[in-house]
Amino acid sequence: MNDNFGFTDAPASAGRELTYLEAIAEGIRLEMERDENVLVMGEDVGGDFGGAFKVTRGLAARFGDHRVLNTPIAELGFTGMANGMAMMGLRPIIEMQFADFISTAFDSIVQFASTAHYRMGASVPWVIRAPSDGGIRSGPFHSQNPEAWFVHTPGLKVVAPATPADAKGLLAGAVRDDNPVIFFEAKPLYRSVRSHVPEGEHVVPLGKAEVRRHGTDVTVITYGSMVHQALAAADAVEPDGISTMVLDLRSLKPLDTEAILTAATATGKVIVAHAANRMAGVGAEVAALVADEAFDALDGPVRRLGGADTPVPFSPPLEDAYRPNAEKIATSIRDLAAW
Repeated sequence: MNDNFGFTDAPASAGRELTYLEAIAEGIRLEMERDENVLVMGEDVGGDFGGAFKVTRGLAARFGDHRVLNTPIAELGFTGMANGMAMMGLRPIIEMQFADFISTAFDSIVQFASTAHYRMGASVPWVIRAPSDGGIRSGPFHSQNPEAWFVHTPGLKVVAPATPADAKGLLAGAVRDDNPVIFFEAKPLYRSVRSHVPEGEHVVPLGKAEVRRHGTDVTVITYGSMVHQALAAADAVEPDGISTMVLDLRSLKPLDTEAILTAATATGKVIVAHAANRMAGVGAEVAALVADEAFDALDGPVRRLGGADTPVPFSPPLEDAYRPNAEKIATSIRDLAAW
């Protein structure tokens, strides 16, 4: 099964439903209305353009150029500027055009923002919106999943929503948090996923996972776009008599260790899947946690699925080979169920 979601709009549905992108945009607007200290900054976020993916379109007209700031193409510089703004009481929402470009700002994030509270007791309450993930034929500069860099960094929080409701709710939770938060947005989900999103204020606490599907035979632990692939895989193996639990981490740091161990214990067989490179990814930490603290409950090895240890290919067949998808997850579920 191919996970090339593309960028076509999802069909409209009855009721109060938003796309993943619309939910993020609504979340930003509501937080700006709620707190005058919240501002948006990044490359081309203002004016009529509204950012590379149009998430911020209309915000400058509504809130003014003093709260929707276009920046130069200088991620290190404007993230450093956001550090100072945040320490002075503002709450910047920083848009990286693509998560891949966040490496340019690494010093401002990892050396300064993440250590400020430890070094001087200062709060740095910014949120970096990082559009990540591939499957859309964008090549190695526009398809990366660099979340493991920041999960490894003390002082940062890292979230990765999989649904429109969580995209809105986790954004609100991130903006209101007094720590620096990296907010990874799965680009393949922007317009391909549409579902119910609560109206008005909606806050999802950071650090809480969510069971997306209950099951008794195998547990798949995942996040971001791979949640949808895992759910499709669970549907695919159901005719084989395999009952699959799917746990959506939502928050990568802090991890919901209680939910992870409960889900692992429920089935005794665990697969961890993510779109990022398998090597030293978040899945390795989850697998180690399960092996350390739920070993007696396991009936088989903890399996990990992730991207190959290569740059993200541009070629469609190569990118499909590189990435996990529903078919690959289903194969792993069947193999582990038969263990």
